Amino acid sequence: MDTPLLLILALLLDAALGEPKWLWVRLPHPAVLMGRAVGALDARLNTGPHRKWRGVAAVAVLVLGGGAVGAVLNLFGPVIVTIAAATLLAQRSLVQHVSAVADGLRMSQEQGRRNVAMIVSRDTRDMDTSATARAAIESAAENLSDGVIAPAFWFLIGGLPGLVIYKAVNTADSMIGYRTEKYRAFGWAAARLDDVLNWIPARLTALLIAALSGGLHQWSAITADARRHRSPNAGWPEAAMARALNIALAGPRSYDGAIQPLAWVNAGGRVPLKPADIDAACAILWKTWGAFLGLTALVFLL
Repeated sequence: MDTPLLLILALLLDAALGEPKWLWVRLPHPAVLMGRAVGALDARLNTGPHRKWRGVAAVAVLVLGGGAVGAVLNLFGPVIVTIAAATLLAQRSLVQHVSAVADGLRMSQEQGRRNVAMIVSRDTRDMDTSATARAAIESAAENLSDGVIAPAFWFLIGGLPGLVIYKAVNTADSMIGYRTEKYRAFGWAAARLDDVLNWIPARLTALLIAALSGGLHQWSAITADARRHRSPNAGWPEAAMARALNIALAGPRSYDGAIQPLAWVNAGGRVPLKPADIDAACAILWKTWGAFLGLTALVFLL
């Protein structure tokens, strides 16, 4: 069965079912298993001299292991491949988590903070409504690329092995790809490879958002904002989302009790935000998902 058709089925299955709790309370989610593998490599290799090369070795193990797992699952046929791919996509769960922040804010500011703390790593204790909504929308834009478009893209390119490799590297980056004393050397390879694997998907995500919101004429501004972002990839979907909603994203925020003076994305956009802005972002998530589904169908037909 053609890879594009399998991806269409996986995208639809993920959109319909998301991550059923009844299953993942009984079995470890593949992302959890990947996290355990990264944790084991961290504990085993992130010590002593030559940590940068040990980090390279850890990433090599993840890439080879991920490719092998994907290849073995391929042997079980298209049904298993479709289910496995759907499990590693995150459209429905992303929308649910982001929407929960809007729902929480409509209940109370404190509930909104609690809900957004589940999807961002910044300090949330002192966030007002605008900061909470901004964090949710930024997470929505970035994870649309990382959790939906990128894994789908690599499934199209490399089948299930390509998808599993991407998710393993992305998981490693989220765990060890930090510029801290502990991970600056060991996590270097994971962070750089994740940057490479997300280069095309991040820009494709931004292009889809801009096209669907009538913002292609602002592409030069989106590009300029994206290049000011601290991440070489996350800034692209964030910049496109900011222009689509005519809001300002990013800007200063607190990590571990210290304010980071980050640049604004679409600095001229509206700063006060409300739950309805999160709802609008979620609508864009679904529109972008639908557009990518349509592109995949076109690839299949051609």
